[in-house]
Amino acid sequence: MPYKNRKPTYVYFVLIFVLIKIVLNLFAISHFGFHRDEFLHLVLADHMDWGYKEVPPFIALLAKISITCFGNSVFAARLFPTLFGGLIVWLTGLIVIEFGGKKFGITVACLSMLFAPAFVASEYLFQPVVFDQFWWVLTVWLLIRYLNTTDVRYLYWLGAAVGLGVLTKYTMLFFTGSLIIGILISKQRKLLFNRHILGAAALTFLIVLPNLIWQLTHHMPVFTHMKALREQQLDYISPTDFIKQQLLVNGVALFVWLNGLVFLIFSFRLRNFQFLALAYALIFLFLLLMDGKSYYLFGAYPMLFAAGGFGFERLLKANGYPLRIALALVFTLPNILLLPMLLPVLPLNQTLNFFSFADKHMPALRFLMTWEDGKTHATSQDYADMLGWEDMAVLVAKAYQSLSPTDQKQTIVYADNYGEAGALHHYRKQYGYPEVISLNSSFTLWAPDSLKCRYMIYVDDNGGENIRQFVAGKMIDSYHKIGEVTNPLAREKGTAVFMIMPNQRLNERYSPELAKKRLE
Repeated sequence: MPYKNRKPTYVYFVLIFVLIKIVLNLFAISHFGFHRDEFLHLVLADHMDWGYKEVPPFIALLAKISITCFGNSVFAARLFPTLFGGLIVWLTGLIVIEFGGKKFGITVACLSMLFAPAFVASEYLFQPVVFDQFWWVLTVWLLIRYLNTTDVRYLYWLGAAVGLGVLTKYTMLFFTGSLIIGILISKQRKLLFNRHILGAAALTFLIVLPNLIWQLTHHMPVFTHMKALREQQLDYISPTDFIKQQLLVNGVALFVWLNGLVFLIFSFRLRNFQFLALAYALIFLFLLLMDGKSYYLFGAYPMLFAAGGFGFERLLKANGYPLRIALALVFTLPNILLLPMLLPVLPLNQTLNFFSFADKHMPALRFLMTWEDGKTHATSQDYADMLGWEDMAVLVAKAYQSLSPTDQKQTIVYADNYGEAGALHHYRKQYGYPEVISLNSSFTLWAPDSLKCRYMIYVDDNGGENIRQFVAGKMIDSYHKIGEVTNPLAREKGTAVFMIMPNQRLNERYSPELAKKRLE
């Protein structure tokens, strides 16, 4: 169908699927509790800057807006992810339209996006993941719009999208590089020999520049963060595991994106967009070699779903509605059955029953219960990361309230990891204890230069081993255990809260360690 004759009503048809996405998320987002990573990203709202140890600044800005406008609840924190998740579905449908697809192609692509496990699980949490996906998909749509219209304004919007994408997550650089190489390899290489491309690139550079300056003045912590990821998490991911995860994370929608990949490579109708398939192959290979996490690649699938929806529409153009409806159901219903294990739509006990059934009867789905340690657990790592946090805050409050008002003024709270520190920061006003200190992650950026206190409420995530080291090194004069997180499903199970009386030797250990971490 000629581009100028495409029906504008298809755009409104896409809104049906956007509404479904938003309703599903709104129904589920208040359940369970904050995720470990959400706590960290919400803390950044109180420390606005052009960069942080583990993320660029975009999510801090969203956190500031979210808290200011909507408050501190779980529901409020997840409104932006829900909105951006809806926009990703919207853009997926628009890409189908740009390819020349109609309602059936839109339906297949958008239903795939709505219920594919990868997107159900990643598009309701307040993390950079969903926002990163959005910029990837927006970049693809803008490229396609430019090719279809030759309107150079889309190139400048593209430059802005890439810049904001880099300020969201640095994986945007990998995807942009893959798109550029894919275009150079394809017949669309003339796209890059355009003076407006230079203008778009300059706009990207200007947007990214403040963060680049921040990285340089803070000794490029992005590299230290990536090194730590490889040592602590990515070593558990083998190339074989990465390939398996890419084949499993979208459930039965696998057949949609595989069809899209084939159509982008071989279809005459999509010949102008072949570079998208090349870009996918390149970013896949790069992440495979770099031991990347499976979700790093999620942002590349919406364009494949769009091409797959268009492809099935072309393959079934001579067939009636019954076959089309049957096909859409085949690519959707099995994924809908997995929904409670991906999105907290049910109470915890019923959710656990789904995991137990899957573990016993559907071994192929055990990847949903496989954590970064490579082991299978009773629930997903994301769900486990939402449990036990307030219990920890209650223990800290109990320790603090056991002190006299005079001693409380000489008391600090210290946590070993960013999840604990973020959770205690979130609950501090509710339970009335001091601000938390940590030398993990971005908390090092605003930690005090020295520890000046008589009492320290210490949160130990190492089974008491750190306390034993303090005792052996004669860094504390006394200690006693207040309690520990006992929820068997929580990833923080066993994390203990201690009341300790530190001495100068602990400060002598703390200050050099802080200085070292600030240089990393």
